[in-house]
Order: sequence, then structure tokens, then C-alpha cells
Amino acid sequence: MKPQVEIYDTTLRDGSQGEGINFSVADKLRIAERLDAFGVHYIEGGWPGSNPKDIEFFEQARKKRFRNARLAAFGSTRRKGVPVEDDEQVRLLLEAGPPVVTIFGKTSMLHVREVLRCTPEENLAMIGDTVRYLKDHGKTVIYDAEHCFDGFKLDSDYAVDTWLAAEKAGADMVVLCDTNGGCLPSEVASITRTAVGRLTCGVGIHTHDDSGLGVANALASVEAGAVHVQGTVNGYGERTGNCNLISVIPCLQIKMGRRLLPASALRQLKELSQFIDETANIRHSPRQPWVGSAAFAHKGGTHVNAVQKLASSYEHIDPSLVGNSRNILVSDLSGRSNILLKAKSLGFDLDESKPEVKSILQRVKDLEHEGYEFEVAEASLALLIRGLLEGRPELLFTVDGYHVSMRGDAQGATCEATIKVRVGSKVHHTVAEGDGPVNALDGALRSALAQSFPHLGHVQLTDYKVRILDGVAGTAARTRVLITSTDGQREWGTVGVSENIIAASLQALVDSMEYALMTPSKRARTSKPDGKPVRRTAVRKV
Repeated sequence: MKPQVEIYDTTLRDGSQGEGINFSVADKLRIAERLDAFGVHYIEGGWPGSNPKDIEFFEQARKKRFRNARLAAFGSTRRKGVPVEDDEQVRLLLEAGPPVVTIFGKTSMLHVREVLRCTPEENLAMIGDTVRYLKDHGKTVIYDAEHCFDGFKLDSDYAVDTWLAAEKAGADMVVLCDTNGGCLPSEVASITRTAVGRLTCGVGIHTHDDSGLGVANALASVEAGAVHVQGTVNGYGERTGNCNLISVIPCLQIKMGRRLLPASALRQLKELSQFIDETANIRHSPRQPWVGSAAFAHKGGTHVNAVQKLASSYEHIDPSLVGNSRNILVSDLSGRSNILLKAKSLGFDLDESKPEVKSILQRVKDLEHEGYEFEVAEASLALLIRGLLEGRPELLFTVDGYHVSMRGDAQGATCEATIKVRVGSKVHHTVAEGDGPVNALDGALRSALAQSFPHLGHVQLTDYKVRILDGVAGTAARTRVLITSTDGQREWGTVGVSENIIAASLQALVDSMEYALMTPSKRARTSKPDGKPVRRTAVRKV
């Protein structure tokens, strides 16, 4: 079924211009395949006239079959004073071989006179000649009207003339571009209505997020008649980024009822967002609307209690529609409902009427007051719950002692850690060097545990954060360490707090290893508590 609004992805071109974004050819091919599988209608692969990487991408892409998307090459109108058939970058657009070519041209009289430094008539000819030439070569042509809104506000008659020049030459779509990202939704809607009223071809929208309105402006344009939206996954792009497709797609389909993609594709939205971040080597934002881990996270006890009774009381949609899930946070703001729901998600079956629920809640509040944070340390929370439920849980291992030292010279410093770990009746005493004290201690702990638990070799530390809790205490301040670990299949977080950063780090490392060793049945073991808070693993510095 034909979509009511087309989605044009420019992650591989406009998105790659963002600070810190650098895709290899292999990256771009993998992303293009994933975008095609997701179902976007156009994939802009790059500008073959600007760099060898994009030329190679199109050479490789020609060998692939895209099932849902049409591949587009991006470029410019011909240069002033150069016949279109002699323009090198126009030739490269054709040689790239995609079925769609998107070109941009000047809409603003300011840019015509001060940037191109040509006559208004020459600019119109550059637009018309290039569109016509590409159409004569069998291409679908999308014309991006650069600086469209600023140009319209400066000289509306000339702006309209540039749109009409592209349409008269055969452009299939005229896209209005808020290139500087400075327009308001009301302005975008008004100018879009003008374009829809003057043009017979389709009208599209391309927005930037410099004012934080990239998505809002795209939605305003669609409400005013645009049928084509350009943007990037996760809002990648120059300066503050482009319109975020991860937000605009569900807004259009779920909120505005526009037909874009099958519902099954929408359920892959979070997975797509994470895949692009991983490929770009960027940590996924937990606060990403719709798909972030915090998008449907509930922390306040009142909120959690209400969500437990009626999900829509504090959730604007069912999170599963976009491949996301509800996340109940546990902190000093938690109520009984938080504990029950979080414990259930961790595999514990708690009865609301039982006293252990109150004990767990109070212990969490006490520890958070001391500086612990369990929102992103669910593994430490699971160990805490198990400890309180079992009273004296069976310890898989204990750290009897450790020592960290540093030696250095003019060439640099080397850190060394020794650790003594007891596993049943066996004692492992190991030593390791590292880039720093925590790295050395991590190596020593892993080396000791590997002798009894070789499968721990699969566990990798993926993130390490340190927070000073009371800076007025200077170097004696309490420190919170948060560690994220993975075994390749699941990811978990742990926390440690101490005036000694090494001790806090070891707490978090020990929790991570202990959680990795727990089988699902052991993570959810329950028994009568004795009411006493328990330290799961004894750690003694020597």
C-alpha cells in the first residue's frame, strides 16, 4: 500500500557530517541494508562528487538488491557558467548509478548574490538545467530547496520562482529545507501551505534541530500538506543535528495517523536506533524519546503505583509498539509498588503483604542515602534482594584481602594488584598489572576467579563511571562507582560506594562477577529472612 508520507533517510550523508560521526564503507553498507529491512522509502547514500569513500559505496551498493528502499545519490546543481553536460560532479551523480538523484539549489537571494555570486536568472537556469538533464537520463529527481524558509522570508516571489523552475524541469519532489534550523513551526506550516498551493508536484520537508524544533517543524509541515520527510536516525547531523526519524516516524504514524510503515516495522524502531548508535560507536542515549531506556521508566512511588493499575496513566503509548519496554526504577523515591514490580522483573516472586518488602524498601532508601544508586545497578539490587530474602546467602566466593601498589620512573608508572580469593576450600592468590589501580585489580580478580570459573572469561566491562558525592570533603569525599558489564548476551550494572575509590571499584567489580555466576534459579531463590541486612561478599583490604 502506498504510504501517505514518504520517509527519506539521510543518515549516511547528512548524518555523517555530525561531530564524532565517521562511517567506513562497510559501515555504510550495513546501515543501508538495515534501513532497507526496516522499510524506509529512500536511502541517501552520500555525495559521490565530494569524496572517494562515497564513490566506492555506490560501486558496492550496485551489487546489492534493496527490497523496500530506493537508493539516492546527493549532489548540487551545475556550476555557474558551466554547461550541465560538462559539469564533473553531475557526471559523477549519473555514474554512481542509483535510481534517484537528489540535488540542492539556492532559494535565498542572499545566497545567490553573496555565495554563488551570480545573477538570479543564472541560478534559475542552474536549477532547471540540472533537473532536466537528470530526468532525461531516466532518474527520479528530488530537488532540495536549500535555505528555503529564510529565502522565502527575504524574497518570497523569488523563492517561489526557484521551486517552479525545478518543477517545470520535471522534479518529482520539491523539498523545503530549513537549513539553518532557525524557523518556528508556525512559519514552517505557513510557507509549506504556500508551496503546496503553488506546486503540482509533491512537497517535502527537511529540517535541522538548531532551535530544538527539528521534529516539531517536520510535523507542522506534514500537517500543512508535505508528503515526504527527510531526516536521520537518532538525529545525527551537522551542528546540533537533523530531524530525528526515530521520533518523527512514530509521531506521524501513531499520533497523527499517517500511513508510513507496517506495524511490524515500527516494533523494530528501538533495535534500529541502537544498531545505528553501535555502528557509529556512540553510546545509546537513555533519554532518547520513544526508544531510550528512560522513555518508559518510572521512579516516583505514586507513578509506579498508578502504572501498576493503569499503564496509560503515566505512559503515552504501549512501549511495545516501538519495541521498547517499561522500566521500573528503584531509589530513595521508591514506594512498595516499585519494589514489587522491579523484583518481579529481576525474577523474584514477592508478596506485597510480606514484611520482606518493607525491609527491602527501607534498605534501599538507607543505602541510597549513603550514596548508592540502583537505577542503573540492577545486578547489585538483585544481589541485595537475594541477601535480604535468604538472610545468610551461600557465597560463591569471598575476597579475603587485596593490595594495590604503583611504581614509576621517568618513563611512566605501572600499577600492580594482588588479591586473595577463597572459593570453597580453595584459595587463589594472584597478581596482575594494569594501566591504573582499578584496571590492575580487575585483572587480578578475574585471574583468581578464572581458576574456578573459567566461563567468566566471557564477561567484559563496557563502562566505568566515577562520581564524587560530597566534594566539600576534598580528597576524603565519598565516591560512587558504577560499572556496566556484559557476557555478550545480557548487560548488567553494579555499584560500589566508599571514601576509597579502589574499595568502591572492587565492590562493584565483585558484584558484577557474583551476578555473572548466578544461575537464573539462584538469582530468584527465596527463603524466610531473618531481618538482618547482609553483605554478600566480604572484602578486606590488606
